[in-house]
Amino acid sequence: MTTTQNTAIQKRLTSCHSCHQLVRLPAAHERVRISCPRCASVLYPRKRNSIARTWALVIAACVFYVPANLLPIMEVTSLGAVQADTIMSGVIYFVQSGEWPIAVVIFTASIFIPILKLLVLILLLASVQMRSRWRPRDRTRLYRITETMGRWSMVDIYVVTIMVALVHLGALANVAAGPGALYFAAVVVITMFAAMTFDPRLIWDALE
Repeated sequence: MTTTQNTAIQKRLTSCHSCHQLVRLPAAHERVRISCPRCASVLYPRKRNSIARTWALVIAACVFYVPANLLPIMEVTSLGAVQADTIMSGVIYFVQSGEWPIAVVIFTASIFIPILKLLVLILLLASVQMRSRWRPRDRTRLYRITETMGRWSMVDIYVVTIMVALVHLGALANVAAGPGALYFAAVVVITMFAAMTFDPRLIWDALE
């Protein structure tokens, strides 16, 4: 006695990536563009060119990550003296000042999370391309966590923005955003788009 396991594709079902609503697709011969009845997002059985687009975004984020950490993210002018700080030098400054909680937050949000997110996306892309069957449920959960935590990398940008907006005291004190802030913002935005472009349903295709 043999048993067959029907998949969502075989039953012409797909889930909306935005709101996770389960929707029935039209028949194969019906070339109709359908939208999610809940959030109106366009539905596809699988995201088009998901792997190629995600790889392109991940590589771009890796390229921008280098100047984001090497160039100063903030320049402080105080009584004519200019001090430029990178992300890591800012973390070291807070550690030396005894402000461990602030140093931990900046290090986690601005250094640890972006690196972790890039590594996770590379792992997921490689496993999908190799048709890996290794723990698909855990890889899907890892993707969901990565997609959720990516936005917290903007903490450093928020701090720089607030400081630039508030500190304008002329020759006495002035704060300006450094070139590293632009590259770091690009890394955060690109990795967010990379997580959105990746289709986690590809993880399960190797099992079918």
